Amino acid sequence: MSLKEQLADYRAGWFKRVPAERQAVMERHINELRGTLAKTALKAGAGAPPIVLTNAKGIRVDVGSLLNRGPVIVTFYRGGWCPYCNLELKAFQKILPEIKAAGASLVAISPEKPDDTLSTAERNALDFEVLSDVGQKVGRAFGLVYTFDDELIATYKQFGQDIPGRNGSNEWALPISATYVIGQDGRIIYAYTDADYRDRAEPAEVLRVLKETVISA
Repeated sequence: MSLKEQLADYRAGWFKRVPAERQAVMERHINELRGTLAKTALKAGAGAPPIVLTNAKGIRVDVGSLLNRGPVIVTFYRGGWCPYCNLELKAFQKILPEIKAAGASLVAISPEKPDDTLSTAERNALDFEVLSDVGQKVGRAFGLVYTFDDELIATYKQFGQDIPGRNGSNEWALPISATYVIGQDGRIIYAYTDADYRDRAEPAEVLRVLKETVISA
């Protein structure tokens, strides 16, 4: 089953479980984001900002050093509390051997604290770098971060989510879902961004782009 199919299955159950008024808030917010972050999120051809973050074990990781060895796939996710994110991370883990065979690296970035990214990595048995972007400096450099309005804050509280607490900050903010392939020259080869957090890049498509990049290099 593809990631898109898994996401669609979970989403169908979500529509059955979640009250209609909460669904309406989420849909309105997604539609608003499409008109704003679609303009700010970095696209293919742009230079990738520097990424130097702490991994799940508290070690600083410089993605620039990974680029010395080959292309890097960078995927931004909301947090280990997000079921859509966990489906995505596990789908990328499944193709990790092929990513490595192509001479590339994979890193995932969330705004959560390192302790929480460690829990996510362990729970999903992830063998790639899971980085913590506390304060979301990198997410903002990629043009991905949005701030909640009062209505959205109230809705997330109804879902039982304390976003500032999880992220070790005092702000209600998250990145939209985004996956990039960055070439060794530091430029973005592939960009998949979506204001709808329930939609993600298909790992098989990302792998296809990666392999084409390696062949043409």
